Amino acid sequence: MTRMLSTTLFAAVLLFPAALFASRVKDLTLVEGGRDNQLVGYGIVVGLAGDGDSNAATTLRSVANILQRFGLSLNPTDIKAKNVAAVMITTDIGAFLKPGSRVDVNVASMGDAKSLQGGVLLQTPMLGADGRVYAVAQGPVAIGGFLGGAGGAGGATVQKNHPTVGSISSGAIVEREIPATFVRDNTVRLLLHNPDFTTAARMADAINTEWPASATPVDAATVAVTLPPAYRGRDVAFVADLGQIEAVPDTLARIVINERTGTIVATSTVRLSQVAIAHGSLTITVTNNQGVSQPNAFNNSGQTTTVQSTQTSVNESKGGFTILNEPPTIERLAAALNALGVSTREMMAIFQTLKRSGALQAELVIN
Repeated sequence: MTRMLSTTLFAAVLLFPAALFASRVKDLTLVEGGRDNQLVGYGIVVGLAGDGDSNAATTLRSVANILQRFGLSLNPTDIKAKNVAAVMITTDIGAFLKPGSRVDVNVASMGDAKSLQGGVLLQTPMLGADGRVYAVAQGPVAIGGFLGGAGGAGGATVQKNHPTVGSISSGAIVEREIPATFVRDNTVRLLLHNPDFTTAARMADAINTEWPASATPVDAATVAVTLPPAYRGRDVAFVADLGQIEAVPDTLARIVINERTGTIVATSTVRLSQVAIAHGSLTITVTNNQGVSQPNAFNNSGQTTTVQSTQTSVNESKGGFTILNEPPTIERLAAALNALGVSTREMMAIFQTLKRSGALQAELVIN
C-alpha cells in the first residue's frame, strides 16, 4: 500500500498540466540597490538557572567587561558563569529600513551551555561587514523547545528541538540606515532570482508591451528598464507599476531528489530519449534463532544446552522491460514507473541510471 501510494502521488504531481503560468515581475526579480545585508554580534544571555557555560574563560571575561561598564571591577576568576552563556546573534537587515525600525534576530550558543531557556540577551551591538554598528539587540530569548531532567549518572533527560538556539522577535532596533539607490541615470536594473536567458527575454518583451523600447535584457540575470518620460521624478510609482507586469518564466529541465525524505520533484520540461527500462529486486533474508536442548529426564549425565538455528531465504521479484515510446516526456516515465510498481527509493536509482545512460535530458540534483 505504501509503495502504491508513493508512486501514485509522484505520478499525480508529474501529470499536472504543464500550462504556462505568468508571474509578476516583483515576484521574479530583485531591484538592484534594494538588497538585504547581514549583521552579526557577540553577546551574553543571562538568567539560565544553572544551564549556562561551565566557567569558560571567554564567558567569564565577557561578564567582567559588562560589570566594568557599571563601575564594578572584578577578577574573572571570582565570577561563576553557570547562569550565563556566550552567544552569537545574527540577522538580515532589509533595504530602506529607517532608524527605529525593528528586525528579528537569531541567537545561538557558542560554548557548552545546556539550554537558553528563560534567558535574556543583554544589549548587543550588531555589526555589518564594514565593522559599523547598524542595529542593537536585546530581549528575552524564545527557543521553541525545552530540556528537562536531572541528567548525569542514573538520571534521565528529555529534549525537544534545539534548546541552545533561539530567536527574539523584533529584538533589534535599527540605529543606522543603509544607503540604497534603486534608480540610476533614469534606469532601473532588475535582477532575476533564477537567471535564465529565456525568462529575461520574455520579461523584457512584456515590459516593452506596456512601455515600448524601455526594457533591454542585459544578460541571463539582468533586465535594464529606462523610466518613461511620464515617470521622471516619480521613481517609486514607476517601480510599483513595473512590479505588477506579468511575465512567463522559463524552467530548466531538472529533477531534484531528497534521499533523506524520499521526495522527488521534476519540472515539466524534462525529456527522455527512447529507452527501455527493466526493474527487478533480489531480497536475501537470514534469520538466526536460539533453541534449548533439554536432556532426557532419566539421563542424569545430560546438560541443558543452547542450540543455534540459522535459516536463509531468497526472494527475487520478476522484472520486465517497459519500452518508452513517443512522446518522451516525464509524464510518460511516471506512467511507466507506476506500471513497474516501484517505490520512491527505487525511482531514485532508476533516475540515476537513466542519467548515466544518457537517456535523461535533464539536470539531476541529489540532496
